[in-house]
Amino acid sequence: MKVAIIGAGSLGQSIAKGLLKNKVVKSLYLTKRNTSSITTFNDFSEVILTSNNEEAVKNSDILIFAVQPRHLENLLKNIKPLLNDNHVLISVITGFSIAKIESIVGLHTYIIRSMPNTAASVGQSMTCLSPNVKGKEKVALAKTIFNSLGVSMVIPEEQLQAATVICASGIAFWMRLIRATTQGAIQLGFEAHEAHELAMQTCFGAATLLKESGNHPEAEIDRVTTPGGCTIEGLNEMEHQGLSSSLIKGINKSFDKINQIKN
Repeated sequence: MKVAIIGAGSLGQSIAKGLLKNKVVKSLYLTKRNTSSITTFNDFSEVILTSNNEEAVKNSDILIFAVQPRHLENLLKNIKPLLNDNHVLISVITGFSIAKIESIVGLHTYIIRSMPNTAASVGQSMTCLSPNVKGKEKVALAKTIFNSLGVSMVIPEEQLQAATVICASGIAFWMRLIRATTQGAIQLGFEAHEAHELAMQTCFGAATLLKESGNHPEAEIDRVTTPGGCTIEGLNEMEHQGLSSSLIKGINKSFDKINQIKN
């Protein structure tokens, strides 16, 4: 695959690391206004760093747009004359609709909106994909790319805002929970590095249990919750203090905010 990531910021770099780690690209253009901050990618022979978006478009078949939303419209207008029938446009940009992209580059362009998260850099992203009518022909290709970075799921575009909250913002939500667990472990007497390891591995183990067993979370909770024991005591106190309610409220607040920037 000849891929260009237009806008190699935090998410763009995470995608690039995943693609390179899994060796799925023949060439990978990374564009940024100032490429001095991404020179570590020069260690890879298949990577070309440039501040010239036009150069990247001309030499690539798959274009992954990871710029800020306010820059995408002018960017698409600038590269439109360079697009050919083989180009696949993948946008990982929040709030910029397929309809708006089509209004700039045309209805007969392969367009797929995608929402990966920063865990793409370690091959553990949850990525949601939404194609336009033409883009449905390239969904398998998009899944090949994003399955190399974790797991992908095709959903209707109207659900993409919600998926962004759960999967992209969700990384931050889970990090905060791990941090809180770490702080609790420190309070119980563990050194900071020990507390971090305990919290991180336990979180990973919980997710792996669910994924590999296919069980509902409550089924796994029941396995470690004994009558009158310390687990149920802790769970009940957390619920009394609003753990589940706070998480749900936070998710909904994030969803309200993301819909304010919907185009």
